[in-house]
Amino acid sequence: MCSEAVLPPGKGAYPKRCCRNRPVFRRRSGCGWKEAPIYHEIKTERLLLRPFTPEDLEAVCQYTLDRENTRYTIWLPHRDRAETARYLETAAEDWRRDPPLSYEFAVTLDGTVIGGVSVALTEDRTAAELGWIINRRYWKRGYATEAALAARDFALRELKLRRLFAHCDARNRDSYRLMERLGLKLEDDTGARTYEDTGE
Repeated sequence: MCSEAVLPPGKGAYPKRCCRNRPVFRRRSGCGWKEAPIYHEIKTERLLLRPFTPEDLEAVCQYTLDRENTRYTIWLPHRDRAETARYLETAAEDWRRDPPLSYEFAVTLDGTVIGGVSVALTEDRTAAELGWIINRRYWKRGYATEAALAARDFALRELKLRRLFAHCDARNRDSYRLMERLGLKLEDDTGARTYEDTGE
């Protein structure tokens, strides 16, 4: 069973100290220069969120290839390192779009990639799905909540979105509780999905 939760319009403010975005950089376009958000860093109390790069492959493979880490994740585990490498290339390409349709952030702790969070916009750019994953070596320390809150704040304040949503396996109680901490409200618990590798 799959559950969907949404953030009601107008909800979601929390202390500004959780998120500080770097200034907008300038990018050349055609014959002139224009302002474009080519890079974002989000700083929280303990973490730094920044765009994924292909150089993150070793750290990302630690959780994308781990079946226990990805037990309730629909698109994971990856079959091999090559699949993870393709994911990182796609994430980097998304950041080069003007503007991106999907923002894939590496979650770093003291310079080490320990997971990822994402803000994936709908085609009409009026809403976005939030996603998160943390290397299980770092579970039970509040990092997923800290990173997901920062991603939510980025979506609401920087992207000016009015609706956010997320999905989780109904058996994944930790993820469901995180959704509640984000202020998301259960909208549908009747959905179903099938995991490609297990057929569940």
